[in-house]
Formats: sequence, structure tokens, C-alpha cells
Amino acid sequence: MISDYNISRGRRSTSLFGSLDMVAVTIYVVIVLIGVLCITSASFDAESDSLFSLSHNYMKQLVWVGISWVTATVVLLLDRRLFHMFAYPTYILGIVALLAALFFGREVNGAKAWFELGGMRIQPVEFVKIATALMMARVMSDYAFNIKRLSDLVKVALVVLVPLGIIVLQNDTGSGLVLGAFLFVLYREGLSKYIYFPIIFTIFLFIAAMMFSPVVIFTTLLVLFTLYSALKTGAIAGHVRFLGMVFLAALLLAVVTPLSGYAALMIVCGVGAALLAVVAIKTRTMMLLWPILMFVYAMIFVPTTDVLFSHLEPHQKNRILTFVGLVDDPQGAGYNVNQSQIAIGSGGVWGKGFMDGTQIQYDFVPEKHTDFIFCIVGEEWGFVGALIVVSLYVALILRLMRMGERIKEPFGRVYCYSVAAILLLHVLVNIGMTIGIMPVMGIPLPLMSYGGSSLLAFTLLIMIAIRLDASTSDNDISV
Repeated sequence: MISDYNISRGRRSTSLFGSLDMVAVTIYVVIVLIGVLCITSASFDAESDSLFSLSHNYMKQLVWVGISWVTATVVLLLDRRLFHMFAYPTYILGIVALLAALFFGREVNGAKAWFELGGMRIQPVEFVKIATALMMARVMSDYAFNIKRLSDLVKVALVVLVPLGIIVLQNDTGSGLVLGAFLFVLYREGLSKYIYFPIIFTIFLFIAAMMFSPVVIFTTLLVLFTLYSALKTGAIAGHVRFLGMVFLAALLLAVVTPLSGYAALMIVCGVGAALLAVVAIKTRTMMLLWPILMFVYAMIFVPTTDVLFSHLEPHQKNRILTFVGLVDDPQGAGYNVNQSQIAIGSGGVWGKGFMDGTQIQYDFVPEKHTDFIFCIVGEEWGFVGALIVVSLYVALILRLMRMGERIKEPFGRVYCYSVAAILLLHVLVNIGMTIGIMPVMGIPLPLMSYGGSSLLAFTLLIMIAIRLDASTSDNDISV
């Protein structure tokens, strides 16, 4: 019996599809086919002389589906050791491709991030995500790697920051944001959760600086941090007195000097922060240091937000201001999101039916086959269809995470989690911007949005993970 089991196990591992996670493969195929249906609905022309002409977007996408599936088959046949072996060359090639696009590429929608070859556009950043994921996995799988060691953490940071810097120079900020997905991977691998607070705090400060005056921001922060310190130390009365003294000193300074209220508050807060830091160090009350440091960081960062904002492109400024509600321009910067929300909301529970969506068929929604393709799902398939699509993405992401957990060696685990994180961020941002809870950033919906390079890149990204998972002995366990 044991020998028969070993023989059957050996046969299974040598077959092409026997050891693959067919659940993940099936979900991938279903999402791709749903994307083709949506692209067909967005671009179908019943009056066209040739419905099967390659001039139609849905026919072009079908060609790319074929190319992607052939490529997927090749990837699944490769020796898994090749991905580890060629991680460095692939990463270097990706950086070279980004630089080439920056200097010699074609500008599309304000971003100089494309190559055009015989009428076909290729965006290198889509493939750089794969290269970066492989490089992250290679660096973090080194025998001596320790994520809590500063030198190793710097290596990982450089792997992400080098392509991110080039992407920002290309003016493709949305794509660069996707590289932030690797922060989830670092958390899984043991990076301290306290590293993430400054990142979240920075995002909060940037948005707050767009909506409120500096006085309001710093007054709020001062109250919140003082309350936190009071609750941690238990000296509530002392902290209340300190807070009152700060506001009184700032008021007196503003009255007796020509300083503005904001300048007086900053001077008093700066002196107070320095004194509190000295007291915290002398009394070894280190829990007080981090709110002091965060407040000082806010004092430095908030005044620079205007400089950062001034370097954005006009359309990026308008998108941010529209998102935070400072600009109400339903026919301008807010047009895409406004029409998108109308389309999704009009779908109701069951939708209007395939190719029966009025917002889509009458071209009210711009970029309906690319960045706003989820509108088609919402209008034509309704809430139920949207829920099914979201559920498919969630299932695929969870499946990739499961692959990462059952792969025993770090290279495969880090790579699978990287793929899951990239998909998660893409889905959250894309669907979020179509329903108005995220600013518009031009990020495609994975496997569904029209575009050959995007489809091929996501296919490679996912299939490499499935191939790495297929190499583990755990694949013989029932799933």
C-alpha cells in the first residue's frame, strides 16, 4: 500500500496539472473571461462590417488572452529554481526598461512610461512589479537575512525605492503607489508594526493639510497626544495643566508680539516638546517620547505639504482636491467618478443586463473599458454581479496567501505574499476610485481591464506563484 501511494504521488508531481492549485487557476480563468465580456460590452458595435476584426478592443483582448495563456503554460513547465536564479538579472533588466521608458518612451496621459512598437503599447512598470517581487523574495530568502537588522532592512527598502523613484520621475504616481504593497509582505515577515504608524500618520497629515488650517491640525494633535500621554501615565491632572499652559503661553506670545497665532503656537509647542523630551529621558518615561517625536515630525511635514502639492500635475491636484471635497466640479475633475457612481448605482440588485447599460452604451463613462471597467459590472450585472466579482478577487488573494503559508522555504512564501499584496492594492484602489472612496489614480483592475501588457504581466505574476506552490510536497494534501 505504501509503495502504491508513493508511486501515485510521484506520478502526480510529474504531471503538468496534477500538482497545480486548480482552484487558483480556475478563479484566474473566470476573472479573465469576465473581463473579456465587460470589454465586449464596452466596445461592441453591431453595425460594424466585421465583428471579428482586430480593430475591435474585445478582439485585441482575446488575442492577448491567448498569448497570456500560452505564456502561462510555459511558466508552469519551467523549473522553479530558474525564478530564484534569474531574480537579479530580471530586476536589473526591469530597472533598465524603466529608465529607457523615462528617456525614450512615449507620453500617455501625462506619464512618460510607455513603449510603442508598431501600434502596440507596452508599459514596463507592469513587468517591473514581477521583477521587484522576485528580487524581494531573493533578498529576503538569503540564509543570513534578518528583517530586524537595519542593514538588511535597508537592502529591502532599496529594492523598492529604486524603481519607485524612476516611476515617480515618469509622472506615473499611481503605478508607483502599487509598490507600497510590499509593506504588507514585510509585516508578514516580522517587521515591527510600529514602523507602519509613521506612514499612516504621514498620509493623514497630507490629507488633513488639504482640508484644515495648520492651527486646527496642531491644536487637534496637541490635544490627542496629551490625552494619550495622560492615559498612559495616569497623571491626567498634570497633563491638563500642561495643555492649558501651552495654549495660554501661545495666546500671550501672540498678543505681546507681532507673531501670528500659528507662529506663536509653533514656538511654544517647540519649546514644550524639547522640555518634555528631556523630562522623559531623565525619568525614563520612554512611552512619552514617540508622541513627542510624532508631533515634531508633524511640525516639519505640514508646512512642506504645499511644496509637495505644488509639484503635482494639474490633473493630479484636481483629483486630490475633488476627492477631499474642496472642489465640486461634476463636469470637470469629478466627471469620471460622478458618472461611474451613477452607472454603478443604476444597476440595482440584478443589473440591467448584458450590453443594456445606458451609462456604458451611450459613452457617459470615460475609460469604461480600462480604469473604470468595474462600472460595467455594477450597471449591467448589479449588486449581485459586483459581489461575485469582488468575491472572486478575495478568493484569489486568500488562495495566494495560503500558497505562501504552505511553502516551507522563504523565497516562495515572500513571492506569494507579494503577489497577493499587489493584487489587493490594485483591487482596493481601482474599485475604490470607481465608487468615490479613493482618488482617481489610473490603476487598472487586474485581469479585467483592457490592455495587453497588464493582462500578460498579471498572468506571469500569478502563474509564477502557482508554479512555486506546485513544487512543494504540501500540494499532495487535499484542498
